[in-house]
Amino acid sequence: MAEREPALPVVIQGGMGVGISGWRLARTVAMTGQLGVVSGVAQDALMARRLQLGDPGGHVRRALANFPNQEIVERILRKFHVPGGIARGTPFRPVPRLGLRQNRWRDELTVAGNFVEVWLAKEGHDGLVGINYLEKIQLATPAAVYGAMLAGVDYVLMGAGIPSEIPALLDALAVPAAVELSITVAGAEAEDRHAIAFDPAGLVADAAADPPRRPRFLAIVSSDVLALYLNRSPVTRPDGFVVEAPSAGGHSAPPRGRLRLDDAGEPVYGPRDHADPAKVAALGLPFWLAGGQATPEALAAARAAGAAGIQVGTAFALCRESGMAPELRRKLLDDAVEGSLEVRNDPYASPTGFPFKVAKVAGTLSEEEVYAERPRLCDLGYLRTPYLKADGAVGYRCPAEPVDDYVRKGGTVEDTVGRRCLCNALTADIGLGQHRRDGYAEPPLLTLGQDVSFLKGFLDGFPSGEYGAADVIRHLLGPE
Repeated sequence: MAEREPALPVVIQGGMGVGISGWRLARTVAMTGQLGVVSGVAQDALMARRLQLGDPGGHVRRALANFPNQEIVERILRKFHVPGGIARGTPFRPVPRLGLRQNRWRDELTVAGNFVEVWLAKEGHDGLVGINYLEKIQLATPAAVYGAMLAGVDYVLMGAGIPSEIPALLDALAVPAAVELSITVAGAEAEDRHAIAFDPAGLVADAAADPPRRPRFLAIVSSDVLALYLNRSPVTRPDGFVVEAPSAGGHSAPPRGRLRLDDAGEPVYGPRDHADPAKVAALGLPFWLAGGQATPEALAAARAAGAAGIQVGTAFALCRESGMAPELRRKLLDDAVEGSLEVRNDPYASPTGFPFKVAKVAGTLSEEEVYAERPRLCDLGYLRTPYLKADGAVGYRCPAEPVDDYVRKGGTVEDTVGRRCLCNALTADIGLGQHRRDGYAEPPLLTLGQDVSFLKGFLDGFPSGEYGAADVIRHLLGPE
């Protein structure tokens, strides 16, 4: 008898930040019967840094003990695990940066890091767990997805781009077979394809004997036009969509047409920038609405429009299981109660070129003086983009790196203005920020959805200001 497919979730917990949607949060949500989601960004670095801090609680090592290749685990532990943890203020040892050239050690770390996060999220229950990726970070995708699949991930979600090759990638990795993923290289001709190659062989003793299960794929889209485009062929068709409104946290698609800014310097969105749920529903695939959906009324409206449910981020980002550093979470909650919490859609903050929601918090990169004091550098490099050099070789650049370096690589000064180093800032959000040898500590940069109006009434039910992920689910679904 064929195995019955689990019911579709009504609530998807958003895959936020670098580690904000960590395994504790996703596990808690999954245990309520809804879809818990971990962020898949920079999992190699997070695993390495947690090990260097001594692996409090032994969680990383417990997951690694279940990884199907213990030789890889031994190499990782020898390199990064520091019993008792490194001294406060000591710089973290780096992991290899992403690149087109194959690097076995980098692949091992990426596969293992994604395995660890999903394995911990799925530990001890049979609920649904997903993992969220950014299409912009193409160079990590094949190895990252394979690591999540080895841990039994149920859903893969991807936004910040056009994820047209992901369905075929999942099909191939479920064999498993060697894969290639097309990589965008600035300055290259359209007919000159560049690709990142990944081969699961050797990462698992006998990968073909016990192939990983193919997860469902949800494309995160901001328009019905993109949903229609991905649905046009079985090769590009996802298993469903998350349809995001411009108010959703993190990155959002830029407005269609010429960029216009309002008096506050934020992008102006028009009717064409809001997806038509009826057109998405007509495609016949399940979909969830995201962005300003954190109320029972919004859920009811989404279901009435044909959606399977909603995706919610901000309410989960501020709950006690969130990966956000407690002092930062407390500050955001206090500001919400006071009515002073402000989230700006900054058109320039992200090196990706996509607008990025920035919560205004003292001491973070949301403040111009903090941004101006930060020495520009690019050492993590997840958001670096490949470009074609004059000699035909491929180089890498990021608008948040030193301006002279970026211009020397063919970029423009204008593209560097206001760019924040999200890679370093978002790791600082979860207490894993880098400390430089000169004593400089990376400051955080917080992101939330722009519609935080639900928080005031919701928090009235929690006098202490503390609430859990299960409380969010009960708020949205009502009493059982």
